[in-house]
Amino acid sequence: MKVLVVTSSPNEEGLTAACGESARQGVVDGRSPARVVNLNGFKIERCAVCGDGWGICRSEHRCSVGDDFAKLKEMFDQAEGFVWVTPVYFGEPSESFKAFFDRLRRCEATKQERKRGALFDKPVVCIAAAGGSGNGAVACLGQMERLVKQLGAIGADYIPITKRSREYQLETIHDALVSMCTYQPAEKTEMPISARKRRRPPRRRGRRPRPKESRTA
Repeated sequence: MKVLVVTSSPNEEGLTAACGESARQGVVDGRSPARVVNLNGFKIERCAVCGDGWGICRSEHRCSVGDDFAKLKEMFDQAEGFVWVTPVYFGEPSESFKAFFDRLRRCEATKQERKRGALFDKPVVCIAAAGGSGNGAVACLGQMERLVKQLGAIGADYIPITKRSREYQLETIHDALVSMCTYQPAEKTEMPISARKRRRPPRRRGRRPRPKESRTA
């Protein structure tokens, strides 16, 4: 499974970066190739809201803004699984995260055939890193979960992490990625007829008749 690890913080030494590294190591330990990209290293403009509110993102499923969006979208097309890591600002994902995913959603979620989507039926592990006060991680994950559903992806896990939970949650992130890369869906087997229990007849309501007492000679 080719996994794309997407981070979105300008701080290369902070909690978000540590989460991305734990995710990358988990992918490697799951015997899968990993590619790590930081959205802050790309030129990503906000959505221009073309025309009357919809541009070629709706008709042709691509963006008209000339920046690095198309390059990143190609990486999403090629990936088979994802990790999205964002710092938490005001209970929300980072501005670079929202700028990219707002445009990706317009291009992908408008496809009439969902199976054509770049993220359709692909697993995603979402991580919200609240490195400051520690507040807002759960609220941030709620927004990320909604985005996963709108893009037709599969939410493999949603992990909040703070400075206090850093030590054990980094292990959780690692293990979540090992699990995602090695996951094998169970085969559905039909129970043989001979093993199926017959339906018991319904019980009769009311009191049972008392057994007749035996008479002795």
